[in-house]
Amino acid sequence: MAVDLNNGQIEDTGPDSYENLLDDYSHFAPPAADEVLQGTVLSVTAKDVIIDFGYKSEGIVPIEQFRNPDGNVTVQRGDPVDVMIDHGGEQQEGYVLLSHTRAARLRIWENLEKAYQEQLVVSGRVLGRVKGGLAVDVGIKAFMPGSQADPRPVHNLDSLVGQDIPVKIIKLNRRRGNVVVSRKTAVEEEINVRKSATLEHLVEGSVVTGVVKNLTEYGAFIDLGGIDGLLHVTDISYGRVTHPSELLHVSDQVTVKILKFDRAKERVSLGMKQLEPDPWETVAQRYPLNGRVIGRVVNVTDYGAFVELEAGVEGLIHISEMTWSRRMKHPSKVVKPGDQVEAVVLEVHSRDRRISLGLKQLEPNPWSTIDTRYSVGSVVEGRVRNMTDFGAFIEIEEGIDGLVHVSDLSWTKRVKHPSEVLKKGQVVQAVILNIDSSSHRLSLGIKQLQPDAWETFFQNHQVGDTVHGRICRLASFGPFVELAEGVEGLCHFSEIPGYAGRRGHEEPPVSLNQEFDFKIVKMSEAEKKIGLSLRAVTDDEEKNRLEDYQRQAAAATTTIEEVMSLKDRILE
Repeated sequence: MAVDLNNGQIEDTGPDSYENLLDDYSHFAPPAADEVLQGTVLSVTAKDVIIDFGYKSEGIVPIEQFRNPDGNVTVQRGDPVDVMIDHGGEQQEGYVLLSHTRAARLRIWENLEKAYQEQLVVSGRVLGRVKGGLAVDVGIKAFMPGSQADPRPVHNLDSLVGQDIPVKIIKLNRRRGNVVVSRKTAVEEEINVRKSATLEHLVEGSVVTGVVKNLTEYGAFIDLGGIDGLLHVTDISYGRVTHPSELLHVSDQVTVKILKFDRAKERVSLGMKQLEPDPWETVAQRYPLNGRVIGRVVNVTDYGAFVELEAGVEGLIHISEMTWSRRMKHPSKVVKPGDQVEAVVLEVHSRDRRISLGLKQLEPNPWSTIDTRYSVGSVVEGRVRNMTDFGAFIEIEEGIDGLVHVSDLSWTKRVKHPSEVLKKGQVVQAVILNIDSSSHRLSLGIKQLQPDAWETFFQNHQVGDTVHGRICRLASFGPFVELAEGVEGLCHFSEIPGYAGRRGHEEPPVSLNQEFDFKIVKMSEAEKKIGLSLRAVTDDEEKNRLEDYQRQAAAATTTIEEVMSLKDRILE
């Protein structure tokens, strides 16, 4: 039954109408003590916040419950807020005293319990370090053990302080007010989700975007979205890269190409330079033979210097192409890393990615005109640059070294090593013996500056001459006799009187340093051999003495005859 206020009639509404009437006025019934209500901010005053929470009277909340740590009010007219009836506070006339703090705390616990049961990820702010881990604000203060900070060990937990991080609740006790959270579990879950999505789209040859996660000496690890790929240092650029940090930094966003993908092992090889054209494909057109180029020296080795002509293109200047001189010891004597040099292109091998360069070709080749500037037999002057067992190299001008063979150092001395006659750095004169411009060879001689003692001896002596000499060496077949400086002759034992050969312990009748007159019995200018005879001199002496005796005897006989003749004349 109901009363019609318009006509004053009483209308029977029936049971259904009565229930509807109760529903219409049910919001005027007092809510339960622990019930969280949804309200709407009607106004904000200096002390309070007026809230419509669906009751017959409006609610009021002290404004302090809506201030943040900075003191700023966090709500305004029209904002929805959670509230509860505050039966313990001081009521204000016309308003119902509400509590937003209690309602928010209950709502937080409800949300945390739901997140715990359903293993949901919630956001938390790291408040600071505590014993064994970190304090995290997830609506209430929770504890995160240090081991749960990250999938990988974190050596500096303080680096997370002040950060908003995703966490999962791993333990919850509402009665005790304890909550334990884990960032590690949340991150791993996120990684696995991203990883699964990434693996579905990874294809060799495709171009993807990633973030530089870590740098090592051999390359950079790129996070592609839950899975890391390796960008090797050799695949970062066509140019020379000593360390990835020269071009990349952690957290950089990069575009890379998938070179290889092993789905079973989840290994991804990446490349950056493969996104650019290979400069070696057109290098032959850009660097023609005999053309001049300018580059930067990037490395110096024992055998040459590498010059960067452009990013990814390097040429080698071999040590033999640095100077026309043969006395180059090390390329570092000519260039050093960082030098800007000009060179000539000698060879280009695109397939082998090699370019040969030359420095000496920038200057005229001194060997090309050596025949017009020097002649065989002329005397030159130079400095001893190097010595070997077989001779000494003398630089007569920049780029022109000549060899004085050990046999051309002296006419008279038996030289075993050039150091016996010359010193490194010594300035000497020499005679040009031979010029081979095509092979870059110049033969020099020092002994040729003086007359050949053998030649002089043969010019002034002949077989049959008697010469004076000193025994300088003894051989098993006879003594060697020094006839002049550098000139020796051999007197065989058979040419020594009274000595037919060495038998048993018989000693030779001559000894070292004895001097005698010898007769030349053989001469060979081509072989530089002189045969001597002591016997021939003795025989000549005997013959001369006999002839003298005969002459004296003849002279004596004549004298006796003359005396007898004189006697006869006297007797007559």
